[in-house]
Amino acid sequence: MNLANQTADPPSGVFFVNFNQDCTSLAVGSKAGYKLFSLSSFDRLEKIYENATEDICIVERLFSSSLVAVVSLSSPRKLKVCHFRKGTEICNYSYSNTILAVKLNRARLVVCLEESLYIHNIRDMKVLHTIRDTPPNLAGLCTLSINSDNCYLAYPGSNTIGEVQIFDAINLQAKTMIPAHDSPLAALAFSPNGTKVATASEKGTVIRVFHVNDGTKLFEFRRGVKRCVSISSLAFSMDSMFLCCSSNTETVHIFKLEEPKETPRQAPEESQSWMGYLTKAVSASANYLPSQVTDVFNQGRAFASVHLPFHGLKNVCAITVTHKVPKLLVASADGYLYVYNLDVTEGGDCTLLKQHRLDGKLDEVDSPPFSSVGSGSGEAQATATASVQTVQNTESEKYHEMIAATESPPKGGGPFRLDDDTEFPPVTQRTD
Repeated sequence: MNLANQTADPPSGVFFVNFNQDCTSLAVGSKAGYKLFSLSSFDRLEKIYENATEDICIVERLFSSSLVAVVSLSSPRKLKVCHFRKGTEICNYSYSNTILAVKLNRARLVVCLEESLYIHNIRDMKVLHTIRDTPPNLAGLCTLSINSDNCYLAYPGSNTIGEVQIFDAINLQAKTMIPAHDSPLAALAFSPNGTKVATASEKGTVIRVFHVNDGTKLFEFRRGVKRCVSISSLAFSMDSMFLCCSSNTETVHIFKLEEPKETPRQAPEESQSWMGYLTKAVSASANYLPSQVTDVFNQGRAFASVHLPFHGLKNVCAITVTHKVPKLLVASADGYLYVYNLDVTEGGDCTLLKQHRLDGKLDEVDSPPFSSVGSGSGEAQATATASVQTVQNTESEKYHEMIAATESPPKGGGPFRLDDDTEFPPVTQRTD
């Protein structure tokens, strides 16, 4: 999530923060460079890597690999793809407009500009397809499924209503358009297997979940009714059973994705009683109520919630499991990562377990500074054309590193564990 804006730097100095695809690590971009942290243990925030060369406003890591895509504030139109363990730059691409978001999985890398999207083959970074003349998308809102088999890209189909355009990033063709909300979209998220997409609008009161194949609405959750809010992020748990939603308020909502239990059938004698008559009367009267009222009756409520020690700050949330214990994570513009428990059986209020500084320094006992941070926006749009610039003399070797970093498992290599940062990816050398 981009935390920077055009008028002022975040007080914490954190420009960007995001979890990787399977929530095993955290990437932080700042004026002092970028850092990668392991989330294998929450007793402390273990730093995997630090680069202090540029002011980084976007940094995305490919799962637990050594592949990172970075964009700096000083060169907001240039994307660099790096092998961070070797300290090498594999390639860089330049665009004629500001890069607002970068999304990647093991098959594709997507670059989002204000009015266009570039889809690259992640193995060689060739541009496979360009989606031009998209509706103005100042926030760079888009999401890419982490599943390479259901490799879908979702982005706003309109800037006036909440249409979601689903694009097949493997076959390079539009799949479906989902009329999700009356108001423009504010947040999007795919389930880990890529079969569901969650949506929220700028109004921020209702969260909906749709089936990707045909756009069928599967779930509808009521986030609130008292006020409109700015949704910061949506995220599924890795088992797709839970969906978390954070905003500029102090509350994070966790919804449980389960079908409502069927109402038990009434016995004949019960249906003739006053209670049976009253039940029928209420059910029948619902048909005469405005659709907005009946929709509220049918919407699910939060299964669990978190009360943050701040409000008015941009943040990103995630649900993860460590040592078989579910937790909710919130990384905020105040420069802290908050770790909460999550009772997947009872739900209710989640309690704060740990909080860690995102600058990598030792955690302080004092409370973190809480202050408002505005949202960012890109430069004026232009019809973008990408031009590739590779580092001189070692082009073929560095593209070979790209293949090695994304191979799962790597060809010609022995077995390795995807969750082991020291083993993945094994870098091979060219023999020709």
